[in-house]
Formats: sequence, C-alpha cells, structure tokens
Amino acid sequence: MKIKYITKSAFLAIASLVLLQVQAAGIKYASGEYPGGKPIGAMVAYGPGGATDFQARIATLASGKDAFIGAPIYIINKPGAGGRTGWNWFASEAPADGFMMAAYNVPHFIAQSIVFDTKYNINNLEPLGNWGADPAVLIVSKDSPFNTVEELLAHAEANPGAVTISGAGKFVGHHIAFLQFAKASGKKLTYIPAKGGVDALRLVKAGEVSAGFNNLSDSARSAADLKILAVADNQRHSYLPDVRTLKEAGVDVDDSSVNFRGLMVPKGTPQNIVDYLASKVPAMFNDKKTQKKMKSTNSPSRILTRDEVITMWKERQAYLTGLLAGLK
Repeated sequence: MKIKYITKSAFLAIASLVLLQVQAAGIKYASGEYPGGKPIGAMVAYGPGGATDFQARIATLASGKDAFIGAPIYIINKPGAGGRTGWNWFASEAPADGFMMAAYNVPHFIAQSIVFDTKYNINNLEPLGNWGADPAVLIVSKDSPFNTVEELLAHAEANPGAVTISGAGKFVGHHIAFLQFAKASGKKLTYIPAKGGVDALRLVKAGEVSAGFNNLSDSARSAADLKILAVADNQRHSYLPDVRTLKEAGVDVDDSSVNFRGLMVPKGTPQNIVDYLASKVPAMFNDKKTQKKMKSTNSPSRILTRDEVITMWKERQAYLTGLLAGLK
C-alpha cells in the first residue's frame, strides 16, 4: 500500500483546527487554558442568608456546564460596613486573574463610592452581567397599627421624628429608598441602619422599629410575619400584584433604589478573560433550572449584558451624585 504524506502546512492547518475544537469551552491565557475546570470564587459583601448571598448561590448553579463558564463557582462572604469591607478588599486585594469575581449591588456600591473614600468605584470594576433587580418594599410587623402608607405618614405628621425606619445599612438601596421617601413625603423620619438586610428585617418583625425598607424577595418570603405596604418602584411587581407602589400611595418615589445584582471582576483582569466571562455569564443566569429556582424563591430576575450594565451604572452614578450631595 502506498503511504501518502501530508505537507507541513497541511499538518499545521489540521493541528490548528483540532486546537480550536479543544479550546471551544475555554480560552488561552498565561498559565494555560481558562478556566480549565478550576473553581472560581465569587465574593459576596454581605453575610450568609441575606438576599444577595441567597440569590448569588442560585444564579451561579449552572456555572460548571460546558455551555456556560465550564467551572464551578463557590461563594465567599466578606460582610461589614454595608458592603464596604468586601468591596474594598475586592478592588484592592482580589487577584485579577479571572478566578475571583464579586457580586455587585447597585445602588449600594455606587452610592458608597460617592459619599465615602472607598477603594472602589464604577471605573475600577468590570461588570460581566446582571441576574436580578430586587425592589425595596415598605414593610411593618404583622402586629403594627399601620395598615397603609397614609396611616404611617399621618402618625409621622403628628409625631415628627418618632417614626423609625430600618434598612440594611447606610447608603444601600434601602437607605436610598428612605431618603427618597422622606424627601417626597415631606415628613421628619428617622433612619435606623442595621447590620445587613437580615438584621433590618428582624427589627421590623420584632416591632423594634416603626417600619422598614427591605428587599422584595426577603419580605415576600417572610410575608406571614409582615405587612407589605408599598413597593419602591415605577410599577407593581408580579410577585406582589396587590401591593401598591409608593407613587400610587401619593409619594413620588421612582425606581432609583431598586437593587440590581450581578457579577464583576476587578480592573486589570485580562481583556480576553473579561470578554469570555461576559459572553457566558448572562446565558448562565438564564439557564432554565436557574430561572425556575429564582421564581420559586421570589427572587426577581432581570438579565442584562455587560454593555447594558455599564450603561445602567453610569445612569445611577449621575442620579445618585445629585441625591447624595452634601450627605456623609
């Protein structure tokens, strides 16, 4: 039998084709193929059990599938100072190699970067995609004498400063909702910053505060212990169709406090890795089983691409700079 030999150029062409097929589930980087099945961390700047932690674990369930990132994602929690502890660490110390992501919360980190001397801002973080948008809701305990926004504000009118309203900390979404609510209602209200969303919810359930702003997702799961008076958004939410917006209750509060959540990497992460992750992360969030789990746990989903998140960050930065002028 006559043996046929192939030319060097033909061999290289075939080898290149095989290499492309092998790399289909990843990309080449300095230390080999990324991610190569190596686990990737995702830092959550809030404690275990809160809405961001809870949703981050759901949103990343499908990460190991070859159609998505091709590597498992594990969660690490670095809570403190309303998120500043974790995000300061992430922006200044986290490795920029694609193996450490973080969950972002907007307006939280943007508001904090405006008011405080933080190590993070929209210019040194790289968004990959957004999984959800969780509106703040105005809540009271199930035993509260208040059944409507109007009743709560009437009490505030008669007792200036006596109405206390909890939230997950200072300059987080709940605080933004409070600032808008106080400004639009014209009432003297007192904000009580708690040690995270779970603690803020506890204060309301226990009757230690008059009311609270908290995540729709957490509040809906605790509905048996609460009365949800209104949603801080431009429209009612499908999870709570019978609950009015604050605008419907006569208080002009828009959607600027809605808590957008997604994943990001530090500035300095190689661009090819940023591009790879940005091409996979939104699809991962949209995985059928992931979306089913989000819905069954009252976790509002809103998937945005990297470019859409960049636009949203810039819009929120512009609005919050005006709202927070002079506040510390």
